[in-house]
Amino acid sequence: MSEIVISEIQIIPIKPNDGLVAFASCVLNNQFYIGSIAIYICLQSPGDYRLVFPAKTLHTSKEIQLFYPINTEAYEAIKNPIIQKFKELMEKVNLRD
Repeated sequence: MSEIVISEIQIIPIKPNDGLVAFASCVLNNQFYIGSIAIYICLQSPGDYRLVFPAKTLHTSKEIQLFYPINTEAYEAIKNPIIQKFKELMEKVNLRD
């Protein structure tokens, strides 16, 4: 698998709602912009997070995945830098309090 490079990560924290704590966007391999990546608290592993990738719900109630990694390696390559940036942002916010 070729290397996945994630850059220009932006995090938008939100008021926690059913485990959802933020949205992220990033640029993949300097070629693709990915937005509306949801960051959720991982209930199975306290202190960990999981990403939910954008999807569209059709008028028939069928959901179409717009973007998603097809293997664990790709998921981790995207997840790790996004969660790192999220944690850094949360540390900065906590230091201000």
